Amino acid sequence: MKLSKFIFITLIILSSFGCKKKEMSESDFEKNVMNNVFIEIVDSIYRDRRIMYLPPHPRIIDFKTNKRDTVGYQKKLKKYWHDHDSIINSKAKILIGVYDYVENNGIRNEIFDLTPFKDNKKFDFQYISKFPKEEFWDINDIKSPMPVCTIKISNIHFNKNKTLGTIEASVSNGGGKSGSGFEITIENKSGKWHITKIFDTWVS
Repeated sequence: MKLSKFIFITLIILSSFGCKKKEMSESDFEKNVMNNVFIEIVDSIYRDRRIMYLPPHPRIIDFKTNKRDTVGYQKKLKKYWHDHDSIINSKAKILIGVYDYVENNGIRNEIFDLTPFKDNKKFDFQYISKFPKEEFWDINDIKSPMPVCTIKISNIHFNKNKTLGTIEASVSNGGGKSGSGFEITIENKSGKWHITKIFDTWVS
């Protein structure tokens, strides 16, 4: 009786270890897939707030003469395009704020690990917890040390065969006024994961 009880308990323990091992392997699989597609996702949806503002309006009025200030307009237009082109042609890394946690339906899950992307040549990824809250950012200040945008991303929802996955993502430019949501489909083709579709889900 004691022997059968011992065997029963042993089987339960081994079974629980097997489940944990399976869960860990699935988690590692998802992280590996995310590491493969994250840069492609960011490159597809990010928006640089420094080049989003509109050029100066040609109807600049000199309040002293109450007439159009064409000279002032040309100076501002020239500066606008100089700043715009310098940002576009800059070789400096683009600072992107990433939400610290992966979220699903507003529920925080595990911390999003930025370590695999620290040596990326185009983007400098930093957790948004390092910066003031987004609503206080001046999105029109092109020299602001704040990120050009923030990225929030969900877990990957795979199909049964784990050959297809969907990800919910959003991008914001700060100030609490500008943002977009996306549903991103990724697919494993010939052993490599890539984006196949991006749907806009909301805009603010």
